[in-house]
Amino acid sequence: MTEQDVVDFVRLMDQHHIPVWIDGGWGVDALLGQQTRRHADLDVAIQHNDAARLRTLLEARGYREVERDDTRACNFVMGDNQGHLIDIHTFQYDDQGNLVFGLAYPLDSLTGVGTIGGCAVRCISAEWMVQFHTGYPLDENDYHDVRLLCQRFQLELPADYERFCNPPGDDCDRMG
Repeated sequence: MTEQDVVDFVRLMDQHHIPVWIDGGWGVDALLGQQTRRHADLDVAIQHNDAARLRTLLEARGYREVERDDTRACNFVMGDNQGHLIDIHTFQYDDQGNLVFGLAYPLDSLTGVGTIGGCAVRCISAEWMVQFHTGYPLDENDYHDVRLLCQRFQLELPADYERFCNPPGDDCDRMG
């Protein structure tokens, strides 16, 4: 997914009044205000009641659902024949702020604002982006993303990333 692909997707969602929050690697880059690495896909969060309209809009542009082991009503991937992949995570809260369906994005995680290709976007907040990048087998991309977020936003590097430090036990620039 290129920067222009992401901007085009965000504009399409805006034109159809579908709020979207950028998550994953592009969310990191949005918070940083620049693309820092290549991204195989675009991770987004949307309200579940917008999922059917999102599917319809993407299908009209040649996208189809890509079956994966983790496919669920609240987590699915749409892809086209050009290799574009959009990983869609849905959630739905009631008027009192209680999760009634989907992935449990904490409400304060949906407060980030960033830019991609000069386009302002909603995204996951930096603090939550760092938290969401823990608790699973981490790779170099995760370290790259989290290290940059911690440096930019003066956040502490989570202990999960100690193995990436050289030498082990080094503070890895824990506070930027």
